[in-house]
Amino acid sequence: MSLNKIYTNLSKITKSTCTLFADDVSYGELAMVDNRPAQVVKIMDDEVTLQIFSGTEGLPTNAEVIFTGKPPTLRVGDDLAGRFFNAFGHPLDNGPNPEGKEVTIGGPSVNPIRRKMPSELLATGIAGIDLNNTLVTGQKIPFFTDANQPYNEVMSLVAMRAETDKIILGGMGLANDDFLFYKQVFENAGASHKIVSFINTTEDPPIERLLIPDMALTAAEYFALEKNEKVLVLLTDMTLYADALSIVSNRMDQIPSKDSMPGSLYSDLARIYEKAAQFETGGSITIIAVTTLSGGDITHAIPDNTGYITEGQLFLKHNTSINKVIIDPFRSLSRLKNNVIGKKTRADHPQVMNAAVRLYVDAVNAQTKLENGFELSDYDQRALQFSFDYAEKLLAIDVVTDTQEMLDILWQLFAKYFSKDEVSIKTSFTDLYWK
Repeated sequence: MSLNKIYTNLSKITKSTCTLFADDVSYGELAMVDNRPAQVVKIMDDEVTLQIFSGTEGLPTNAEVIFTGKPPTLRVGDDLAGRFFNAFGHPLDNGPNPEGKEVTIGGPSVNPIRRKMPSELLATGIAGIDLNNTLVTGQKIPFFTDANQPYNEVMSLVAMRAETDKIILGGMGLANDDFLFYKQVFENAGASHKIVSFINTTEDPPIERLLIPDMALTAAEYFALEKNEKVLVLLTDMTLYADALSIVSNRMDQIPSKDSMPGSLYSDLARIYEKAAQFETGGSITIIAVTTLSGGDITHAIPDNTGYITEGQLFLKHNTSINKVIIDPFRSLSRLKNNVIGKKTRADHPQVMNAAVRLYVDAVNAQTKLENGFELSDYDQRALQFSFDYAEKLLAIDVVTDTQEMLDILWQLFAKYFSKDEVSIKTSFTDLYWK
């Protein structure tokens, strides 16, 4: 490791940053401050501000500052697969340091002329996603969820079932139990060979979370661009990532924007999400992220900015009628699903999906009538019974099946509770599938 000059005179220290005068330093460069990892986050003439990942407690003003002359990097290669790393790309699994080409993390998103219109199905095996909110390779989409919902379990299901070549997990602020949960799931499923994990736990400094998405996406770019593989990147939890951004921003005395978030929040999030792409060479990077909501507040700056960047959202909701968590069919949306449904899935998919959601709406209206003391019609009662089966057999997150079976289940429910006229699907399809 080549070292630049050594400095020993800090002019300012905050809770997570320090400032000094130095020359020949670049933005994003790594440094060691009193043997603590740090990174350049601001340069004004020859005044340099460093964020110290572990904090500045006990840091003296004459602390030794050594600039490394380079930004954070990751060595990429096939031996990343099956490994667990921390935010600096160092092994967490007692294995050897990765070998391969050293790549600077956090580079620019792919040139638009190298992108291809996303048009390949990404099946997750989760009916609530594949049926109503079908995903496409190269898409970027978040889970919006309350913090008490089992989003880590859902993400692990996606990791195990998604039809991809590689899974890259970026865990930010994971509880140790969640970290061990992911590790156990991957090992028990025998899928470790196709998964690369970059983990920051609650015991690690919060500022280190800022490195996790870039580490994960740098690994993803290697497999997608160099190996032409379909790569799925799972990021959890982007709210904790944004909170780390806020910590640095506030301690640098920057004027906060909405909800105490930095004014750069939109561009900080977009820089990550825009790495999702379908490449002309055949590889792809798809990003599914978790954004936990504070009290269900969708107007908070983090989900609000995320919604402008991403191509839809997936909502987790507790359904009281079946006492299970479901993928909410009303608030969830995949804006790219029309690129594949009925084309890469069975031809009846769009009509069956639309009919099911319409009938589910009728059930919600019937429930409202019931709660307000109105008498229910025969159709209302059948719609309510349909909605119960629909939620339990298709929307619940523990339903894992393929797209064709999902459609067959819906046809069975249609025939069980409704007439062909009430379902209102093309005759050519009812002739084939109505039972």
